[in-house]
Amino acid sequence: MNIRSLTRGDGVVIGAAVVLFIASFLDLAGIDCPAGLNCSSFDAPNAWDALGVLMSVFLAGIIGAVLVVVGRAMPSRKVVGLDLGQFGAAFCVFALWTAFWTTIDASDAGTGLILGLLATIVLAGGAVVTPLVPALKAPLMGAPRPQAVQSPYGGQPQPGQGYGYPGAQQQPYGAQPGQPQPYGAQPQPGQPDPAMAHAPQAQQAPQGGSAPAGDFTPFWFAVPVARPLYGEDGSPSPIAELAPGTWYLAVEQRGPGLIAQTQDGRRGVLQDTTGIQRG
Repeated sequence: MNIRSLTRGDGVVIGAAVVLFIASFLDLAGIDCPAGLNCSSFDAPNAWDALGVLMSVFLAGIIGAVLVVVGRAMPSRKVVGLDLGQFGAAFCVFALWTAFWTTIDASDAGTGLILGLLATIVLAGGAVVTPLVPALKAPLMGAPRPQAVQSPYGGQPQPGQGYGYPGAQQQPYGAQPGQPQPYGAQPQPGQPDPAMAHAPQAQQAPQGGSAPAGDFTPFWFAVPVARPLYGEDGSPSPIAELAPGTWYLAVEQRGPGLIAQTQDGRRGVLQDTTGIQRG
């Protein structure tokens, strides 16, 4: 599970689930104390004293939040053919539906029931609206600092070097000859390709003089945020997730995307190459 793949919307869902858990310990209904009686010794019931409300509102919402967060961090997991995120969103909407009608039906709704209703509104909204709102789709945690980026062979960038391949200067886009080359550029005659100079021997370009199709040269790259890797057969379900701070090998270009190879040998299509850093 990659925590860096969580979005701001997931943060909203997590916060609402925490509030919902706290609300389960508060009073579900107020006590109408008759005049002349001391009602201080009477305790109003909370959600843990009402199994139906507990399971259908509070625990259903919390379970839904967990499924939403896990589903977005592990997009390939499914339950009865549905993504975990979709399954969790359904739980959140069900919790909101039940909380609304339970509150309407209560003659004197207590703090726990009212707070639970507000929490389920935020919970269901975060679960359903996050994929549709760009502001909520932004990463919850920023990309790792350049010093934390690891090379394929475990080295660390030296002081003063940027978010490029360890041992080389940062690769700016649009570099001139003699400078680090931009994404997709080819080495000049007589100059070594910096992208392959430090690549592990097990993942070098094929031997025997054969080169990749066209004029593409394999290179190492890192992603600024978590990106899904899709199967080469065009399947809509991701087969892996590329995480920031890890180097991957681009072995082929396919349209606007790249055929990338993970460290465990899996290959797939990286459709979104925006902002990638070439090694």
